[in-house]
Amino acid sequence: MLLLGALSLLATSCADRRAHAQAVYMLVDTSGTYSQELDKAQRLVSYLLGTLKSGDSLAVARVKSRSFSEKDIIAKVTFVKDPMQVNAQKRAFVDKIGTFKADMKKGSAYTDITGGVIQGAEFLNETEAGQKTILIFSDMQEELDYKTVRDFPINLTGIRIIALNVTKLTTDNVDPRRYMGRLEWWEKRARDAGATDWNVVNDLEHLERIFKGRG
Repeated sequence: MLLLGALSLLATSCADRRAHAQAVYMLVDTSGTYSQELDKAQRLVSYLLGTLKSGDSLAVARVKSRSFSEKDIIAKVTFVKDPMQVNAQKRAFVDKIGTFKADMKKGSAYTDITGGVIQGAEFLNETEAGQKTILIFSDMQEELDYKTVRDFPINLTGIRIIALNVTKLTTDNVDPRRYMGRLEWWEKRARDAGATDWNVVNDLEHLERIFKGRG
């Protein structure tokens, strides 16, 4: 009875810690000219590493022609309790991002944002964190080849979506309705999929908005 009680208490404690944990999955667009924004993405990763705490999880993945694959996860980590080990985890994470950036030769031909979002949702749900966030660092212009199928309902229940650094395309400058329409389409898709929230943050000087209100 004492053993069962202890195991029950341990399970409750673990579940409580997960409920207060945060998991972030960051998608980085590597298609076309947007790949030139990687310096900003690297600074964003540094911000996240300085913000997340023990028990939190972080993953960074690239968006390319087909993104529904664990192979596109550049780096992932769940931070442990020991501060010394956490520092080592963060240094290793930075090294992986730096290596990826240095090896990046050219942008991909297409942009499978949907596939990356689906993969991100799988990762986040596996962490069982209480707060789950997908950050999409992209111009939000999805372009698929003729073989890639993504026009089906997706499930983002319990996940908030934040689009970051949504740069304007040349066609957006000609007709701003294209830009606004693109964001409206993604917001509708996210909310229809059960996302808890949708936001666009283009001013990267105010990244604290991403985690506003977190204790």
